[in-house]
Amino acid sequence: MDMLASDSPSAGNLIIRGAHVPWMSPGPMSPGQMSSGQMPPAHLAHGSSDLVDIVIHRGLVRSVEPSSSGTLRTAPSGLGSKDVIDAGGRIALPGFIDAHSHAAAAVFDPQVQLALLRQGVTSIVVGQDGIGSAPSTSESFQWAARYFAGIDGRHPHFSGGSMAQLLASYQHSTAINVAALVPHGSLRYTVMGPSTDQASPKQTRAMVDLARQAMNQGAVGISTGLEYVPAMWAHRQELVALATAVAGYGLPHVSHMRGYEAQAATAIAELMQIAQASGVATHISHLHGPGKELLAEVNKWIHLGYDLTFDSYPYLRGCSIVSLVALPHWLPVADSQATLALLEDGSVRERVIEHIEALAGSWEGTSLAWVPGLDPGTGQALDWVQGRSVVEVAGLMGVSIGQAVLRILTASQLRASCVFAQPATNSGESVMLLSRHHAHMVGSDAIFAPWLEGESGHPHPRAWGAFARYLTACLPGRWLRVDTADGSLDGADPAGTWWSWKQAIEHLSARAARRFRLSGRGHVLPGASGDVVLVDTHTLQDHATYALPRALATGIEDVCVAGVRVLSQGKLTGAQPGQALRPSAV
Repeated sequence: MDMLASDSPSAGNLIIRGAHVPWMSPGPMSPGQMSSGQMPPAHLAHGSSDLVDIVIHRGLVRSVEPSSSGTLRTAPSGLGSKDVIDAGGRIALPGFIDAHSHAAAAVFDPQVQLALLRQGVTSIVVGQDGIGSAPSTSESFQWAARYFAGIDGRHPHFSGGSMAQLLASYQHSTAINVAALVPHGSLRYTVMGPSTDQASPKQTRAMVDLARQAMNQGAVGISTGLEYVPAMWAHRQELVALATAVAGYGLPHVSHMRGYEAQAATAIAELMQIAQASGVATHISHLHGPGKELLAEVNKWIHLGYDLTFDSYPYLRGCSIVSLVALPHWLPVADSQATLALLEDGSVRERVIEHIEALAGSWEGTSLAWVPGLDPGTGQALDWVQGRSVVEVAGLMGVSIGQAVLRILTASQLRASCVFAQPATNSGESVMLLSRHHAHMVGSDAIFAPWLEGESGHPHPRAWGAFARYLTACLPGRWLRVDTADGSLDGADPAGTWWSWKQAIEHLSARAARRFRLSGRGHVLPGASGDVVLVDTHTLQDHATYALPRALATGIEDVCVAGVRVLSQGKLTGAQPGQALRPSAV
């Protein structure tokens, strides 16, 4: 069960006075999605421009009443002035839920919490792309921490164990709520190590047993990363067996598919075959383009009765580990030490350099995000390459692109990460088309690593700006901004808005709450969780860019989680009411 705030010792009492609340119908928006089962009070059911007062008691919304300067009849006793927020006509929205986050380890850092809260994000879903911390042994935890060092980083308070133990690490130790998926790749490594073999029936049963245990302990679904090791070697029987186990809980299979762009239709078909065989609901990670073709595919499967949703972020560049982009599949990448040993062989190095240079079109738009370690050629740190393009780095090193990439990989022990241009099919038009679909929700794919004090890096700005950028599309005369030179799209209607505020609630919060069965979230109604965000439409803006990726968003200065103020006047309060979120009962 999702621990609602009233069950929490950190739950707060609070009054938010004089806010606008965009009411929405909490009914289902697409096949297979659940209704919250709650309706707004009759006097507010159709929306209102009138100001309201929101009373939060023991972490839950107690009432939403027409604003009054008098005493609220539902106000908890003993409230002081510090327990009252003057909204001043700002828009009150439910805390946003990031459907795809890599902040599982970074979320303990105050600067990461600040970046999230300044965008209105109060809950994140971690364990993405099939790689995560639990369930795990010490060995499989260390493997995942190495493999995804440039994506997830290393959890500072957990070193392997059960899903229950992982979730416990988030309880009241951060300002952000955290929900976790069962990571299939980590399960496979726990059972099979770096093997490329097909799982035996016994090994598959062992994975299913671990998955069921994690689901019983509060996971919100299972994730696969079918382009990453070791999941790329998983056969259909293995995936169907795990999906069947998760389907029994009414929770989704979340997938980084086996291919995107030109391979997307085939990859979606594979997921739908798994869904047909298992009965599992399906959620596709970071679906971006080509928009018209993908919408046709998504609509086709939904029309056939499949429960299908997806997420995306409003940028035309991606971010991942360099080894995924650069290394051939014949290398044993799941075993980093074995791979590094092979790369010491001259003939192997020549083959890998040849492979890298055959990807010449990919490197023009690729810059380096994080490169730890020392350059084997000079013995010097390679932090100077961070933020520079691979082509520029190769030129400064005086070597070929293949040689430069291989030096970066070996110096970083395969941990280096990069920001890369996506294919032309992932256009601004595609992002816009997909983001208006009723199966869409926002997943920032936020990568904060490295975030530790003293470490550098040049990350993707989506972690600091995705939700704020989407939210600005609600403003009059503003459409969704993507990566064009002037930060806007040609052809935008200056008299229109991209989303209504009600639609924003769906895309930024409510739809993810239903997909992962996080009850009491996604709306500001009596009985809902007291996660509330106040939006100032006059100052709302994302500021993070590829040149300055850590610039904080503006326009959200007051946020409460479980009725506790975690952001006040744009600054952290130091409160840590965040909870480990578990799915509610069906």
